[in-house]
Amino acid sequence: QVQLVESGGGLVQAGGSLRLSCVASGRTISSYSMGWFRQAPGKEREFLTRITWNSNTRYADSVKGRFTCSRDNAKNTVYLQMNSLKPEDTAVYYCALDDSGHDYDYWGQGTQVTVSS
Repeated sequence: QVQLVESGGGLVQAGGSLRLSCVASGRTISSYSMGWFRQAPGKEREFLTRITWNSNTRYADSVKGRFTCSRDNAKNTVYLQMNSLKPEDTAVYYCALDDSGHDYDYWGQGTQVTVSS
């Protein structure tokens, strides 16, 4: 059974930075694409970024140039470096694993990010 555990969230002032981590267990992630998403209160879940097995990435326009996704397959971990944070980035952030090649099949429990103005 695949488990994903996010960490690194917290409270930060606007303009600040945070780095989120997503550690996987039960599966070696080196062959899989991973994604980051977020969900703010009262809003739908939003795609942020996807990283392929060979570290190709794509980003949502809302975070492009501010967020960077990376992976360390030796640590079975994916990261989300978030810079120039804005109050509208406040949300619960989730990582997910694409097991099927076309959908995200496993999700973490999320980590809260709060950006104060």
